Amino acid sequence: MSSNDDLKKKTVSSLIWKLFEQSASSFVSLVVQIVMARLLAPDEFGMLAIMLVFVNVGNVIVQSGLNTAIIQGPDVTERDYSTVFWMSFVVSLVLYVIVFAAAPAIAAYYVMPSIVAPLRALVLILIVNAYNSIQEAVVARALEFNKTARATVIAGVTSGALGIISAVAGTGIWALVVQQLLFQVVKSIVLAVQIPWKPRFLFDAGRARLLFSFSWKLLVSGLLEQGYQSLSDLMIGKVFDSSSLGFVSQGKKYPQALGLMLDGAIQPVMLSAVARVQDNKENVKRLARRALKTSTFLIAPSMVLFAFVSKPIVLLLLGEKWLACVPYLRMYCFVYALLPVHTTNLQVLNGVGRSDLYLRLEVIKKIIGVSILCATVFVFRDLTAIVFGYVLSSIICTFVNAHPNKRVIGYSYLEQIRDICPAFILAVAAGAVSCLVVPLNLPVFASIVLQSVVMAVAYLLLAYMLKIEEMTYLLDMLAKLRK
Repeated sequence: MSSNDDLKKKTVSSLIWKLFEQSASSFVSLVVQIVMARLLAPDEFGMLAIMLVFVNVGNVIVQSGLNTAIIQGPDVTERDYSTVFWMSFVVSLVLYVIVFAAAPAIAAYYVMPSIVAPLRALVLILIVNAYNSIQEAVVARALEFNKTARATVIAGVTSGALGIISAVAGTGIWALVVQQLLFQVVKSIVLAVQIPWKPRFLFDAGRARLLFSFSWKLLVSGLLEQGYQSLSDLMIGKVFDSSSLGFVSQGKKYPQALGLMLDGAIQPVMLSAVARVQDNKENVKRLARRALKTSTFLIAPSMVLFAFVSKPIVLLLLGEKWLACVPYLRMYCFVYALLPVHTTNLQVLNGVGRSDLYLRLEVIKKIIGVSILCATVFVFRDLTAIVFGYVLSSIICTFVNAHPNKRVIGYSYLEQIRDICPAFILAVAAGAVSCLVVPLNLPVFASIVLQSVVMAVAYLLLAYMLKIEEMTYLLDMLAKLRK
């Protein structure tokens, strides 16, 4: 078997495992979040959103782009793994001490005195992730995503069950902390059982400088991205209140989970595959087009359907107290429908080692995003305007992310638009057909199920009749699985 055939076989197998991981973990997470949303109040989810700002920003600093440097590097050794681990571990300890000390001041600033102890506990995730990020890199380099699939599902079930038990016991915000922290701990333990790599007392200063020369740009890019994502939570939490932040957070959470489940199965696999053929521009472009078209083919109809049935779903699953999140949920559906354009273009740049371009794009996008965010917060002072600002920013940034790849791999923005248009057009057409179910005035659950079935059948039938390339590709892949 040729090296190209072997890579193709590994890539398809990895894609299947990654899709299983994302689907199973997202399903478990969805069930857990629904149960907890019924047991806990919106303001407790708002408090969690504020605490996660510090965890998420800390994770970016802990990893420092070094895990991507390991995945992308052509000659990584055992010494490199341990070197990166000790760098990340020391940084995680320093950050933990800083947040531990700052917790009372953070709680006072947001008038949330009850988050001091939970925040101090939650930030322990940073130390766990210093180890987990290396485990993930080892798996990604070997394209052995079946191992992370097992770890993620086991961690999701275990942490979710204990989180729900804690919520039932009346622990409030601590139930969310338990669920978040245990997920990372259990995932690392399960991966440790499967992966032979363990940290050694090795540190190579020369290799550390070399890896960091690539990763520092990703670190700055990650801080810009995470800082921008966190800025709205910090502003909403301060300008409005924790309940308002809880509604916006929930409105974002479900489209985000759905988008990451589908797109997140494709992009990590693509990064590993691109890194292996990074010197062949034609092969990189082929992989990028396949990833973009396939991801959009799955995400576009999912987001259109989710937007259409958002109100009955929220009413059925979360209850009336969460109905205020519906308008935000619908807008975020549009934001995450564009996710494949962003991730595909950025993963190409990472895969071919162009972290310099990646950083440049992040700076441009954050200038645009922060300008729009500040205008919506301080001029309009309206939650709907703030979320709409994210929609506008997402549209503008599709062009920003796509622009460099015309030169890097010969894949222009107009080509990308042509590649994703069929999926969006079919999704809107199928969504219009599914709306015929609404006048039947069926019970909420029956209406959601029937509308979903009608849209899925209409979408797939139209794609099959029109011989859409992505449909053919997915059918071929399923046929190979049966053999």
